[in-house]
Amino acid sequence: MIIHRAGSRPSSSANPEYFSGTVRMDPLISAPAPARLNGVAVTFEPGARTNWHTHPLGQTLIVTAGAGRAQKEGEEIMELRPGDVVWFAPGEKHWHGAAPDCAMTHIALQEALDGTTADWMEPVTDAQYNR
Repeated sequence: MIIHRAGSRPSSSANPEYFSGTVRMDPLISAPAPARLNGVAVTFEPGARTNWHTHPLGQTLIVTAGAGRAQKEGEEIMELRPGDVVWFAPGEKHWHGAAPDCAMTHIALQEALDGTTADWMEPVTDAQYNR
């Protein structure tokens, strides 16, 4: 058993190569092998978002606060609220982030395949975000 006490690990800023706007990440779990689970609480300030990306084994988002948006490539933007749970299938190109006027926090859960949890792509443009 491993217990990570609340506040025992520092928050960090998200990598600006993969995110637009102000984004804070708080580690939850990086399970030791042979487990593959990785979890992080992510807080997006208003208008902040991920780049387009995929996950080799899929991703689950659990919205815990605020208001957000998510989009699968080729589909409409979906509004997100606390309590919503989103599943992205393996290899599904998507993005997610805060609403334009409200911050959003979600728990992101994904598994690593050969040490990789995400494959990052181009930024989401303002035109794509504001559709």
